[in-house]
Amino acid sequence: MKLIFNYKNLTSLILICAVFFLDRYSKNIIISEINESNFYLNSFINLNLIWNSGVGFGLFSHTSVLIYNFISAIILVVIIGLVYVGLKSNLFDKIIFSLILGGAIGNFYDRLVFSAVPDFIDFHVGNFHWFTFNIADIFISFGIIIFLTNGFFKKDK
Repeated sequence: MKLIFNYKNLTSLILICAVFFLDRYSKNIIISEINESNFYLNSFINLNLIWNSGVGFGLFSHTSVLIYNFISAIILVVIIGLVYVGLKSNLFDKIIFSLILGGAIGNFYDRLVFSAVPDFIDFHVGNFHWFTFNIADIFISFGIIIFLTNGFFKKDK
């Protein structure tokens, strides 16, 4: 069995922690400063705190505690699976999984502490508003896009 504590895994752990703490920092500022008011950054981005009890982009939002706990358990299983796959990956894939994990752990933390995830970045063009999201969602989405793009262009050995 390969040693779990090595340079590549340490790099991943540092990246996971950096994403997690950046996410926590941004959410703490928004919760304490913006609260429920709208803050207009420019004509495309507003900061507006909403509490998301669903998963990514508000999907599967439900008031049932049983469904909420079931979805949270599935998220935990996915996080554990990503840790396992990340440990067995090459350095590039470890970085991708670290971005996803840092964001996923940040949002999972909010689910445990607040029973909802604070989303606050409201991107819009005119009257068309995209889903409200947070820093963790950006890292998760960016990691998934890199993972999928890499899969399309990766040559099998």
